[in-house]
Order: sequence, then structure tokens, then C-alpha cells
Amino acid sequence: MNDTLHELRRLASRASNGRTPTGIPRVAMVQGAIPEHDLAAVYDPMINLILQGSKSMTVGNQTLHYDPATYFVMSVDLPAVGHVRASAEGDPYLAVALTLTPEVIAPLIAELPDLQHSGGADRPGFCVAALTPELIDAWARLLRLMDHPTDIAALAPLYEREIIYRVLRGPHGHMLRDIATPDSAMARVSVAIQWIRREFAQPIRIDALADRAAMSVSAFHRHFKTVTALSPLQYQKRIRLLHARTLIVTRKRSVTAAAFEVGYESATQFSREYARIFGMPPRQDAARIKAGSSTPTLDS
Repeated sequence: MNDTLHELRRLASRASNGRTPTGIPRVAMVQGAIPEHDLAAVYDPMINLILQGSKSMTVGNQTLHYDPATYFVMSVDLPAVGHVRASAEGDPYLAVALTLTPEVIAPLIAELPDLQHSGGADRPGFCVAALTPELIDAWARLLRLMDHPTDIAALAPLYEREIIYRVLRGPHGHMLRDIATPDSAMARVSVAIQWIRREFAQPIRIDALADRAAMSVSAFHRHFKTVTALSPLQYQKRIRLLHARTLIVTRKRSVTAAAFEVGYESATQFSREYARIFGMPPRQDAARIKAGSSTPTLDS
């Protein structure tokens, strides 16, 4: 497994500090020190494999740590804060990620009766699992296609399918089954999440969100908190603050204008909650970010 990991590091070392396309559908890579404000983002469902260094992901009040012996799975769209570190030897952080979609996962599950969703249990929408030789081999076959672009259309779907299969067979395979199973609690919560992401500036009505998820209000609130580590209102707040941060830094909105644009009725409350999440008031945070070399995004 070490030889394969070294090969993956070589392949991924062509990445830049930001999210770098590979030419392979749904696959991206990253290298080096990433400013913390770039790692505060809304993350799409994904499998994230650390090749060098380590990373911490904080969702709500829960923090998970992973390194080249592990991989990270996120099964719903989540606002999170990340921190990356170089290796103990000082080598730069390297990682690759595969974005997950129901359209890719569902056909595979349909062909494997023993992997059918068994449903029912409350469980988080994110986890860390131990890496296996079979999984890392599948990743190597996929990334080698960067050197053979004419083979991508024919072979990338096969290697992506194998990666998903290996994760489905792993200890957290239920998370991928939930993505592709419309009546799972996670999939129902995801319907509400998509509405919040689209309409984040609108007031939330929990009963209306519960109806969208086809759940009672109490069940919806419980499942939402379990899946995202946030209440629906806390989730909306994180989305609003991330959007506001982008408006202030990249679109040069004033603090007050950004606050109202994302749905706040009080600029004072906005600034207070912004500082609680990002560690300093909006103007100071924006000045710090602008003094750096990159600007915040809503996807990392």
C-alpha cells in the first residue's frame, strides 16, 4: 500500500493550493497550505482521501481528524470548517476528492441485493474510516487517467464505480446507500437542506421544512440535528454567514448591505454572530483575508 500511496502523491503533486480539476469527472485535488477562510465552506457530498499531511473537519461542535491512513465521507451538503497541516517531515498537504451523486451510486446498489438500504437508524452525515489496500488501488487507477486523457471517458466510470463499491462494503457504506435511497431519513433531510441552501435569505418555518421532508416536526428536527450536527436554524445561519463573507470580500458589499442581503434584520446581530463563527468582526476578517493571497469561496 505504501508504494501506491507514493504514486498517488506524485500524481497529486501537480495540484495547486486551491481546488484543482483533474480532467476526470467529479474528481479534484489540492496541494499545500490552504488559508483557513478557504476551508470554511459548504461542502458537497464527497469521499476525501488525504495523501500527505492531515486535516481536521469541524461540523457543528464535532471535529474529526484524518490522515493518509484514513478517508473522510460526507453524505449531505454541510457547512464546515477545515484545517490542513503538512506532514511531520514538512511535506505539503496533498488530497484528492470524489464528489458523490445518487445517479452514480444507485445503479450499483440496484445490482447488489445484499447492499440494499436497511433504513431506520439515526446517524451522522459525515465520518472517518480506515483506508484499505483495495480502496487505495482503485484511487490509483483513477488518477493515472490524468496521464491518459483519451481513456477517461471509457475507464473513469469503471474506477469511480470501484471506489464507491469499496466504500459501500466498508464500515460506513450505509452513508452512500442513504444518498441513493429516496425514502431514507438522510435523503429526506437532504431535501430540506437543498431548500435552505437555495432560499437561505428567507425565514425558516420548521413545519414547512418537515412537510418537505415528509416527517413530523419532532422527527424532522431530530434527524436534521443527527445528520448535520446542527439544528435547521443553526444550519441556515452558517449558510448566511458564509454567503455574507463572500459578498463582503469578493463583491465589496458593506457589512450592513451584506447582512440584509443574506436575510438578517439587524446588522448588529449579524456582526455579533459573524464574530462568533469566524473569530473576529466582519471588517477585520475581510481585511485579514484581503491581505492574504486568496479569497473565500462557497465550495472547497
